[in-house]
Amino acid sequence: MTDTPKIVLTTGEPAGIGPDIVLQAALCDWPVQLMALGDRELLLERMRQLQIHVELTPYSSSDRGKPHTGGQLPFIDIPLTTPCTPGFLNPDNASYVLAQIDLALSLCRAKECAAMVTAPLHKGIINASGTPFSGHTEFLAERTGADEVVMLLQSKNLRVALATTHIPLRDVPGAITASLLNSRISVLESALRTMYGIEAPRITVLGLNPHAGESGHLGSEEQTIISPVCERLQVAGLSISGPVPADTAFIPSWRERTDAYFAMYHDQGLTVIKSEAFYGAVNITRGLPIIRTSVDHGTALDLAGSGSASAESLTHAIQAAIDLIAPHSH
Repeated sequence: MTDTPKIVLTTGEPAGIGPDIVLQAALCDWPVQLMALGDRELLLERMRQLQIHVELTPYSSSDRGKPHTGGQLPFIDIPLTTPCTPGFLNPDNASYVLAQIDLALSLCRAKECAAMVTAPLHKGIINASGTPFSGHTEFLAERTGADEVVMLLQSKNLRVALATTHIPLRDVPGAITASLLNSRISVLESALRTMYGIEAPRITVLGLNPHAGESGHLGSEEQTIISPVCERLQVAGLSISGPVPADTAFIPSWRERTDAYFAMYHDQGLTVIKSEAFYGAVNITRGLPIIRTSVDHGTALDLAGSGSASAESLTHAIQAAIDLIAPHSH
């Protein structure tokens, strides 16, 4: 009999809602084995604040995977560097947050866990600790030596991938090169075929500038970089449209002929999907040698420990990981 797959959950920034939503997700039954990483005392304290009870059981690598029973949570105790108060960031705990990601990654690379699902962290406080950090996506790409990774957000009705991720807006034009667009669109196209079983994915590529550059009058990147890439990929047989003006690309008629959008920068694409499905969207990293999904929101420091945080995005992220473990289950 084959063991049930295991999914490792990070609890993320201890001052945020990560511990809250992981505990809430653990109250439900799941067809896979869930296992969490975090500080035992932090989780016990957060349970008291949330007025819920989850039985924490020490996880062992020798444990056989079995479907998750609501109210129980195997976990690996990673001690906080310094005590944590909900809502109050402390750079001393940055190493604790990064240790969770490293351990989750190691468990997945060793094939002990079939996927990792990450709770939100706070990029600013990690940088304040002296460790340069752009985000989970970039960190995991560097750790695994992945050639090209793509951040893909999906909701029930929309998929949006990004050319650039967590960089200042002023740096976006210089980061958009033909090689970057070519490789990331190719990763996206492959993901749409393997993840969703779409034989000929239709990808709408957004322009960088207003009106997609207005024939060069509002910027030249469309003419010099983006259009030539789209044309080359079309010749290669991909179903690519663009560059399309971003302000009209998401109207119903465009959506009907689009399987995924490819945005040039973070807020260009994610503003649309988050405004439409904030709690129903999932962040998926494609191009890694492991399966990684995540919530689509931040640490919500003001909600930590209050009982007001929603675990909906995390539960969608867990389900997305389950779907990716068993391809074409959509």
